[in-house]
Amino acid sequence: MGYIKGHEIYSIDGKGRFAIPAKMRKDVSPEADSTFVVTRGVDNYIAVYPMDEWRKLERQLESLNPFDPKSRMVMNFINMYCEESKADAQNRIPVPKELLAMMGIAEKVKVVGMGNHIALWSPDEHDKYLASGPDYSTAFETVFSALYEREAK
Repeated sequence: MGYIKGHEIYSIDGKGRFAIPAKMRKDVSPEADSTFVVTRGVDNYIAVYPMDEWRKLERQLESLNPFDPKSRMVMNFINMYCEESKADAQNRIPVPKELLAMMGIAEKVKVVGMGNHIALWSPDEHDKYLASGPDYSTAFETVFSALYEREAK
């Protein structure tokens, strides 16, 4: 699988489907077999995992301790909204209407590549999210410094 990246603003059709942007489709592994798992994301977005990437995450979820309250919460939030979806001939993926409503996505969706999955954001919510976090340079300094230190060991 390639690394899914970039972003586009797309329309959600009347059946709750969005089209995977062409520049992202090329990074989805053939092993996914045009099948995706749609669920609630970590932040205020909908996560769309190609099936091969979902299976990797599933193995990690299976390793969580079901007696740990935080692990149970993570499993609950991720699993309760999971729905397997097959892309149609136009590369459209259906998204559960409950998730669209929960995330405030109506007519337009911001499709963001997240490496191993796609994030579907309300365009307004994504703008708020970007504005509410640490500034860009501080976030990069923190994240890449940690990566650099880890690789230096």
